[in-house]
Amino acid sequence: MLTYEPGDSVGHRVGARSKLLLQAAFAGAAFAHTDPVGLAALTGLALALLALAATPPRAVFAEYRGVLPFLAAAPAIESFRLGAPWVDPAAAVGPALAAYRTLLLLALVAAYVRTTPVRESEAAVARLVPGKPGRLLGLGVGLVFRLLPVLQADLARTREAMAVRLGDRRPLRERIRLVATAGLTRALSRTDRLAVALRARCLSWNPTPPEATFGRADALALLLAVALLAWAAWDVWPALGVGG
Repeated sequence: MLTYEPGDSVGHRVGARSKLLLQAAFAGAAFAHTDPVGLAALTGLALALLALAATPPRAVFAEYRGVLPFLAAAPAIESFRLGAPWVDPAAAVGPALAAYRTLLLLALVAAYVRTTPVRESEAAVARLVPGKPGRLLGLGVGLVFRLLPVLQADLARTREAMAVRLGDRRPLRERIRLVATAGLTRALSRTDRLAVALRARCLSWNPTPPEATFGRADALALLLAVALLAWAAWDVWPALGVGG
């Protein structure tokens, strides 16, 4: 399950703001370099970042196994034609590269979640967006990060209970209905308990954020983000006709 895991890796020592900046720079480079050569370079960088964050690739694939079929379906659907030759493999190249680029971005998201405490994510968002909107966004990020893993665990337990009771032999529509109904019921119950807990703990609209530090690991992340942005700008600048 995609949640924060305490550790002492390089990724754990980098601040939340630096990691968010690095992710944004990586996304910019991924959208600027959509060719196989550029994506191959970004793949190597993503694997290195996953290693620094103590996030094995198999954990990423396990977490996003529900998304992978949709990413794989996009190129297949794009290659279909309503007339001869019915299948155009060349048309699937662009969507396949886009799907692979999305997978790289999701891998970095997994590394971020596994190495960043929820409280630091809240403070980072609140610092990046000034005023009350930033505090509201930070609070929303914290609630999502805390509540989503609990809901995932509820759905997993529901599916396990169905399997024990031979529910996996039911028709697919019936299984979807049972899981959806149980999931919605659990979500509403969790939401009510969360509201009570927030009131009991006197949720602060403007809490004291954790101390913001900038260490050697943050400096390296910042330099890498600047390099990625420069690489992206180097490719996009001529395409915009600037200076021509």
